[in-house]
Amino acid sequence: MTGRVQGCFQMQFEGVIETCAVVRHIVYAKRRDWAEGSSSMEFQDKVLKCIDCGADFVFTAGEQLFFHDKAFRNEPKRCKACKAKRVAVLGAVPSGNHRGGFGKVETRTTCSQCGKETTVPFRPTQGRPVFCRECFQQRREAATA
Repeated sequence: MTGRVQGCFQMQFEGVIETCAVVRHIVYAKRRDWAEGSSSMEFQDKVLKCIDCGADFVFTAGEQLFFHDKAFRNEPKRCKACKAKRVAVLGAVPSGNHRGGFGKVETRTTCSQCGKETTVPFRPTQGRPVFCRECFQQRREAATA
């Protein structure tokens, strides 16, 4: 072990220092390929060119394995900085969760029943009523009674 990076140890694996998550992916891929009777699939870092800024960026072996496991067909086209800018422009805010998804949407709106201003965890659809927590609970209790 050579150090600790974001809660994960770095390890020497086949002459390359990788984080344990990447090592687990490589070991898993080799086990899976061995179980399927195929030869070991190995990925090597690739240098790609960003379509937005033209800068070179590295598509690591671990990222390639992730793309392979998820059956993604295309390589990334943007560097991390340009991808983050694009996400910011499109309005989606990446959350800090472990899945890499997007954060919760919170929309301020007016309750269709009582007129009180409220916050809802979704984007309201045009023409559909939106209720505050109290009115929503009242409607739910009335429906079950």
